[in-house]
Amino acid sequence: MPKNLKYAYYPGCSLKGSGHHYEASLLAVFKALGIELEEIPDWNCCGATAYMAVDEMAAFGMVARNLALVQKMGYREVVAPCAACYLGLKKAQAYIRDYPHIAEKVCSALAKAGLEYNCEQPIAVKHPLEVLVQDYGLERLREKVKNPLRGHRIAPYYGCQLTRPFADMDDSFYPTIMDKVLEAMGAEVISDYPLKTRCCGASLTGTIPEVGSRLSWLIISEAERHGADYIATVCPLCQFNLEGFQNKMKAWEGKNPRYPILYFTQVMGLALGLSKKELGFGQLVYQPAKV
Repeated sequence: MPKNLKYAYYPGCSLKGSGHHYEASLLAVFKALGIELEEIPDWNCCGATAYMAVDEMAAFGMVARNLALVQKMGYREVVAPCAACYLGLKKAQAYIRDYPHIAEKVCSALAKAGLEYNCEQPIAVKHPLEVLVQDYGLERLREKVKNPLRGHRIAPYYGCQLTRPFADMDDSFYPTIMDKVLEAMGAEVISDYPLKTRCCGASLTGTIPEVGSRLSWLIISEAERHGADYIATVCPLCQFNLEGFQNKMKAWEGKNPRYPILYFTQVMGLALGLSKKELGFGQLVYQPAKV
């Protein structure tokens, strides 16, 4: 019998805001599969990638507080769905482990807040994809499918943070872990989608929009060129950029692409027989025609 799958859960800021449909679909899918998530009480923002460039030591402290709370809960594993949160947690943990002077400063700061982080018992930071493939298993996933997604041609888009620089989960430049999950749902995956780890433009969509929108458009146009019905992604910022700025992409093709951008968990939920309402489809700007 497979072990009972129960994890601490770090949602991060995006999943409580613009990426709420990611959280809704993730929780619904994991519940349907019998995977338990317990949200970290009083968690704080990870600082994302921007804060690392402003004050790296303070950023490590912010992230370490969340890891210390996970240890206080009695867990050894934490699930972080957001690509930026996942990267931030793994980076802070690696630096605390490898650089004693960073560990000393971070632990000193935590002590002042009544917390401690035991570097000898590090927390395993996991993405939901790792839980699904490595812990739950693809064969068990296939057994749970109620509505196989036959005829759904999907371009898997990972973004640039999930497997870089930490390639613990998959290949840094051509990952396939999401491809395998979507295939287990019965979908036809565009496995040769060449831009699966190319940057969507990130914060450039708000600071230099002509550059950010152009980068997003390249990802969408390549998915269309390969005959994908829609894109499935794992990152709240990627989903926001690819979906929310399509009206600004008219300059590149002379038309609004109106292209659906889904979270991979929303796609999974359809195959598992969950309703579009509980999967947050109402928050999508563009609905896939085949759903």
